[in-house]
This record gives sequence, structure tokens and C-alpha cells, in this order.
Amino acid sequence: MKTRLILKPGQKGTKGLTEKYGDALVCVRFRYDAELKQRLKTVELVVERTNWTPPPPRYAADDLVPLHIEGYEIELRAKAKAAGGRWNPVKQLWFVQYSKIAGTLLEKHIQTDEKDNSGKPKKRLYVYTS
Repeated sequence: MKTRLILKPGQKGTKGLTEKYGDALVCVRFRYDAELKQRLKTVELVVERTNWTPPPPRYAADDLVPLHIEGYEIELRAKAKAAGGRWNPVKQLWFVQYSKIAGTLLEKHIQTDEKDNSGKPKKRLYVYTS
């Protein structure tokens, strides 16, 4: 099934649904099922609103963060170098200023403290940014 069109409330094709659901309407999607030869109109609704405090950022913009990049990941190494990263041969890690990699693919390669038996990281740290 493919989604071909996503409309926001108030756009042409959403007027009736906007009247029906009001502020709870987030979007209207048109999905197409080639096997059944059907078009489906779906809606996304807000069912609950609660207060939420985002966690504080793990790193400041000027912090140097360690990146674990495997030797075969040539493109990632080039990106780390282009972002001003420095290779530390003793620790076998790249060190890059966090603000240079925030929101990029490199952010997923930030080294965590947990390692498996081979010395590689067990899990990646996913930093939430606003």
C-alpha cells in the first residue's frame, strides 16, 4: 500500500473532516492498495494531550564527542574529517565537536560506554534534539 497524498486540516479535500474532528485532526492521508484496487482515506487524530518536559541535551554544542566508525565506513570517515574531526589512534575513535554533527548520520555513531567482548559498542546513543 502506498501513501500518495497527505493533506493538512483546512486544505481542499479536508473541509468535511475538519468540521467533524475539529482541532483533533492532524492530517488526512490517501493510500492506494494495488492488489485490492482500492483508495483509502485515513485520518490522524490527537486523542490525548499531556504536558511533557523534554530531557536536557546530553551534550553542549562545543563538547567533543567520540565517534566509533569502522574502517570500512569510508564515507563516514570522510564526513567526520570534513566536520573537523580528529582521529585518536590510541582510543581508535574520532573526536568531533557535537554542534558539527548534530542531526546528521554521524550522531548515531557517538561512542557509548558499553562495549561487547570484542571492544565494539553494544548500542548506539541517540541524542534527542529540539
